[in-house]
Amino acid sequence: MDIEFGTTASQPPRAVRPTLSKRPLDMRILIADDHDLLRETLDMFLTSEGGIETETAADYTEAERLVSESAFDLVLLDFSMPGMQGLDGLARMMAMPGDHRVAIISGTADQDVAQQTLASGAAGFLPKTLSAKSLINAVRFMAMGEQYAPLEFLRAPTPVAQHPLAEKLSQREFEVLRGLTEGKSNKEIARDLDIREPTVKLHMKTLYRKIGVSNRTQAAMIARDEGLF
Repeated sequence: MDIEFGTTASQPPRAVRPTLSKRPLDMRILIADDHDLLRETLDMFLTSEGGIETETAADYTEAERLVSESAFDLVLLDFSMPGMQGLDGLARMMAMPGDHRVAIISGTADQDVAQQTLASGAAGFLPKTLSAKSLINAVRFMAMGEQYAPLEFLRAPTPVAQHPLAEKLSQREFEVLRGLTEGKSNKEIARDLDIREPTVKLHMKTLYRKIGVSNRTQAAMIARDEGLF
C-alpha cells in the first residue's frame, strides 16, 4: 500500500504551512522620540529583526497614554523630547503601573546623565550613535531584565579642567556656543543637539549675556580668541 503523507481516507490532501515560517512575537517595545525620521528608523531596525513588536510616540504625553493603555516589555524614551523633562520624565515613567522597563535614548546627554540613569534603576542608556546591530542586541538584553550602557561611552575621556569662560555656561549653552564657532545655523545646531530652534535662540540669548556679547559673530570670536575650542 502506498502511503500519502498529509491525507486520510476521509479527507482530501491539503497544503501544510511550514511551522517555522514566522517567529512568534516575544517582546513589545515602545519608542518615544519627537524626531520622525529617527523614530521611524529605530522602528525599522527593531521590527526587521523579528520577534519584536513596536509602537511609537512623538512626545512624552503620548508615551504615557500608550503605557497606561497597553503592556510593554521595554519603553525607550528620548531624553530631550517635549514633556520629558530629562530624568524627571524617566522617574515618572518608571513609577507608572505595569511591568515595563524603561531606558533613555539620546544624542546629546553626557556621561553624567548616563550614570544617573543607571543609578536610578532604569534598564539602560542608549546613545543614538549605536549601530543597528548593537541597538537590537541592547534592546533584547534590557527586555530580558538586564541593565545596559555601552562601556566605550561610559569610559570616554572626561573634559579637562573647565576654561573660565566655559564655567559661566550651562552644558547646553556650551554646546550651542560650539556650534556658533563652527559656523552652523540655528537649524543645524538644533538638529545636532536634538532640540528645537526656539530653544537654541533662548540659549544663545542667555550665553550672550553671560559672556558679554551682543551677537553670534562676537560670541564665536571670543570663544576662538580664548582658545575655548
